[in-house]
Amino acid sequence: MRFWRPMAALVWKDLLLELRSRDIVVSALVFGLLVAVVFNFALNVSPGRVAELAPGILWVAFAFAGTLAMSRAFVREREQGGLEGLLLAPVSRDAIFLGKVLVSFIFMLIIEAALLPVFAVLLNFSAFSLTLALTILLATLGFATLGTLFSAIAVQTRSREIMLPALFFPVILPVLIGAVEVSGTVMGGGGLGDGGTARWLPLMAVFDAVFLVICPWIFSIIAEE
Repeated sequence: MRFWRPMAALVWKDLLLELRSRDIVVSALVFGLLVAVVFNFALNVSPGRVAELAPGILWVAFAFAGTLAMSRAFVREREQGGLEGLLLAPVSRDAIFLGKVLVSFIFMLIIEAALLPVFAVLLNFSAFSLTLALTILLATLGFATLGTLFSAIAVQTRSREIMLPALFFPVILPVLIGAVEVSGTVMGGGGLGDGGTARWLPLMAVFDAVFLVICPWIFSIIAEE
């Protein structure tokens, strides 16, 4: 309870603040919708090219919308002096970090759940797929875990809006590639046992496990400094 209660309190606090302000989810949703409309008209995705083009468009929108959401993970605490209070509190650093990860994970899932039907209509693919849902969950978990760590690093700098994507995207690239590959297989009519899916989904799960082990440890070092 000494671990879970502070983490739950942190998650509840961030969710309440977002419900009052709605700045993170709304801005990310607007950006994602803009990407969907622009790419749809720019590339003219025909039914025969859905499996080729739609996965890249989908995950570009998810990635940049998620980056907008995660860039605010520690900014509010930094601006209002709450970050020092969190670090001085007799609470495990892992609880603080995993609480922020869970908040980012929830925000990203909300954004993706709102954007996915729009992309499905515009790009003409089926959004009702268990394999696609599993892919989104695995990719979002890795994205939120690693993104929260780099958000904690970037918030200490003046140019955090530039530093976060510059540091983050090269490291998260294998997860994004796996998500694009599996999504392309699903949109092309493949299933869970097909070659690309069977290869990339376990790899994404391994990356998520590594991130969940390494990132809290690195966050503890950053917090001490």
